[in-house]
Amino acid sequence: MTLHTPIRACLFDLDGVLVDTAKYHFLAWKRLAEELGFTFTEQDNERLKGVSRMASLDILLEIGGVSLDDETKLALAEKKNGWYVDYISHMDESEILPGALTFLRELKAAGILVALGSASKNAMTILNNTKMVPYFDAIIDGTKTASAKPDPEVFLLGAKELNVSPSECVVFEDAEAGIEAAIRAGMRSIGIGSKATLSRADEVVPSLQEMSISRLTDIFPAQ
Repeated sequence: MTLHTPIRACLFDLDGVLVDTAKYHFLAWKRLAEELGFTFTEQDNERLKGVSRMASLDILLEIGGVSLDDETKLALAEKKNGWYVDYISHMDESEILPGALTFLRELKAAGILVALGSASKNAMTILNNTKMVPYFDAIIDGTKTASAKPDPEVFLLGAKELNVSPSECVVFEDAEAGIEAAIRAGMRSIGIGSKATLSRADEVVPSLQEMSISRLTDIFPAQ
């Protein structure tokens, strides 16, 4: 059994870990593809997980075989985001994924710091609508970062704001790019989803319903 530095902080991705906003991203990207004259499938959408807005647009255009100038691309990205923001503006606490609140409350009660580490520029809208803001000691989102995952910036900023070292952090992610970002940040990671996709994570669970303080310390026993 490998012994680890004690865990002082947990950092969470938002989409697909705490809430299911992936469906709204998919609906908005699908709507854009249809407007451009091609089909965008749920399988295509898997390629966009954990990827920034402009990089996602590039993938979408590649799928459709569409080439556009930068000005047009920016306008399309804004249009897609407008649709997405409209969708998420109707979210409420019922859209928090199973097990998320229970685990966040348990972490807070145990004195473990909690941060958000999300590429989303709309994270605050989602956190406010789902009333999750009070659970976080730090919120790092797409408005505070220059580089998208797999760059570790979002997680390193989270650790800095919490005043903990990367080795004391555990990241919860549902995207391959997010697990890679955690590794590059020098943090431990737990994948939420499929072992096939998230094989580089230290541990993979289907959802936060599987998580508790005791499970966390079983996975990462302190030295």
